[in-house]
Amino acid sequence: MKKESVVQVLEQQQQVKQPIWIQNAAQLITLASHKKGPRIKEEMSDLQVIEGGSIWIEDGKIRAVGTMQQMIPICMPRAHEAKIVDATGKIITPGLIDPHTHIVHGGSREFEFEARIKGKGYMEILQSGDGIHATVKKTREMSEEQIYNDTALRLDSFLQHGVTTIESKSGYGLDLETELKQLRIMKRLHEKHPIDMIPTFMGAHVVPEEFAGREDDYVDYVVTEMIPEIARLRVAKFCDVFLEKGVFTAEQAERVLLAGREHGLMPKVHADEIECYGGAELAAKVEAISADHLLKTSDEGLQKLVGSGVIACLLPATALILGEPPARARHMIDLGIPVAISTDCNPGSSPTTSMPLVMNLACITMRMTPAEALCAATYNAACAIGMEEIIGSIEVGKQADLVIWNVSNYQKLHYMFGVNHVHQVWKNGVKVVG
Repeated sequence: MKKESVVQVLEQQQQVKQPIWIQNAAQLITLASHKKGPRIKEEMSDLQVIEGGSIWIEDGKIRAVGTMQQMIPICMPRAHEAKIVDATGKIITPGLIDPHTHIVHGGSREFEFEARIKGKGYMEILQSGDGIHATVKKTREMSEEQIYNDTALRLDSFLQHGVTTIESKSGYGLDLETELKQLRIMKRLHEKHPIDMIPTFMGAHVVPEEFAGREDDYVDYVVTEMIPEIARLRVAKFCDVFLEKGVFTAEQAERVLLAGREHGLMPKVHADEIECYGGAELAAKVEAISADHLLKTSDEGLQKLVGSGVIACLLPATALILGEPPARARHMIDLGIPVAISTDCNPGSSPTTSMPLVMNLACITMRMTPAEALCAATYNAACAIGMEEIIGSIEVGKQADLVIWNVSNYQKLHYMFGVNHVHQVWKNGVKVVG
């Protein structure tokens, strides 16, 4: 990040003391919840919309929410203190939350994009030594400062698209030194950039080339050396693993996830992306907070998720780029599985920073309704990173993370495909875009 950007953020933080009164929104999409935990079935469509909505923000927190008529007697005595923001003709939603990214990495893989267009498959590219391996090589080679600066630019793009919190995985180091380099970058950006970054350790992303043919030895290394040190340094909240045929077996993945949990790292699972391989079943077994991808999950696997508390984190942009049928979101929601959505931002299979595009794709390719897609990108996404008590909805006491959109209703936000409708983004009560 440029020095002036850091200074600007610090100056913005000093402005938080002035109350903010946002007025006259055509729709205020609060997603206020009357239950704990993720929403399921018809709950995902209950957006708690306030027509003619208004919000009072103070000290970075939401202090009052209601219609303008309700808010006038509450706010008028202090209106002279406040910065007034006119949202006439616009909608307001919680800040978007991306619960699955690989944003911290070196280099890019546009050559792989072209190779895939010419017919090469994901696993064929990986087994040839490219794919994740190519990014591992670049991430090891590049300096921490170079990767920090490149990642800050990606975060800037996320912010411009309405994202205020992001989960970020390591996994492009595959040795302790480089995994820690990635996690240090996340910590620095979390402290300096307006977007909050929630770190996940993913040393079990793939078996590095120096361990080829010694997969169990690499799992030993992850379990006995990497996880204890990651936990000791307290640089990650979650532990993730790529359970896939030709990558890690269910037994190896379970060993990694249980070791992570023993050290205080909550499990997440890359599940059933390329083949049906028991990912959903393992996520339910280890009580993971989320099972991600689920493109190839069987009916039996989905049944294991019902009532398990595991959130299905679906990544429609990845399916689109891989040329695969999308995850069965409609069926999952009907079964009662809570669904979140994400960009899966990564240099190979989903190099996008646009959550609005992902919401579009959730509706178009996975047959989610606009209301369900918005819930999946806010409240349920917050649940998928264990932060629903703080963010994900517009409720008194929560962080004032908001997006004001240049549309008059939330259906139009999803209907106009591939358009960025962001008017303003507010993070902790500070305007950071617009």
